[in-house]
Amino acid sequence: MKVLLWHVHGSWTTSFVQGTHDYLLPVTPDRGPDGLGRARTWEWPASAREVTPEQLREDQPDVVVLQRTRDLELVREWLGREPGRDLPAVFLEHNAPDGAVPNTRHPLADQSAIPIAHVTFFNQLFYDNGSAPTTVIEHGIVDPGERYTGELARAGVVVNEPVRRGRYTGGDLLPLLSAAAPLDVFGMGLTGLYERYGLDPDRVGLHDDPPQAAMHDELARRRVYVHPVRWTSLGLSLLEAMHLGMPVVGLATTEAVEAVPAEAGVLSTRPERLAEAVRDFVHDPDAARLAGKAARAAALERYGLDRFLADWDALLTEVTR
Repeated sequence: MKVLLWHVHGSWTTSFVQGTHDYLLPVTPDRGPDGLGRARTWEWPASAREVTPEQLREDQPDVVVLQRTRDLELVREWLGREPGRDLPAVFLEHNAPDGAVPNTRHPLADQSAIPIAHVTFFNQLFYDNGSAPTTVIEHGIVDPGERYTGELARAGVVVNEPVRRGRYTGGDLLPLLSAAAPLDVFGMGLTGLYERYGLDPDRVGLHDDPPQAAMHDELARRRVYVHPVRWTSLGLSLLEAMHLGMPVVGLATTEAVEAVPAEAGVLSTRPERLAEAVRDFVHDPDAARLAGKAARAAALERYGLDRFLADWDALLTEVTR
């Protein structure tokens, strides 16, 4: 079927477009949020096609995967169709609730025409979904392969916009963690990170927005993956690191407690315990390698691509009946 969706979350979309459908990705002249088109740092198949709003009117989709309330307006404006009535629709919720948690009301609560697909059971639990139909389709990852070498006695962190997002992504924990072991931060929007948290450039390396494949190669050379995020849905970078075969040290918050089994690393709500675990793994390569193998096995079992695509096929088939 022809599936309309916007390029909102590059890593998630990379997995989604691996399916058997025709994926219509709006593109606008400015390649802004309403028309980013295809990814430029991920490899997407030819079935993920860029379409202008004018072309969409000719190439009418069979279903739309909404990811922002703004998408509802764009469907009405560009296609003259009402999502959930004239055009089958699913609302994909990437994010953990914000604001007055746990009373945060989902913007599509109390409507029955458009099911809400949460990416974690944590999200489904913590949102007030009202009477809207909900389901959970857990993440699936394009397996980058077991690349872990752990040859560098350093920790790796992947986070986007840590300066803007502040305590959400645990930037304030980086001084403590970098005292335990030298660490490297990969991601977008890293400018100002040294200044924001008083980080020592001799202890913290910044790698701003590398291509995904190159990032995976470099990340896998680090001894341990660190996930200092306080509040997020479930970072795909965490699951990618587990697929690479990296041991994990992270905050025991949100869905991470379900994703990382005990044998795959250390989760705790005590920052000092995390620093201790980082130090232990950096100084014990054998323990790090064993935990990394357990992490990869767990990730392949729960977050494999085939299961993810099959779950989405079933939901899309259901809403288009």
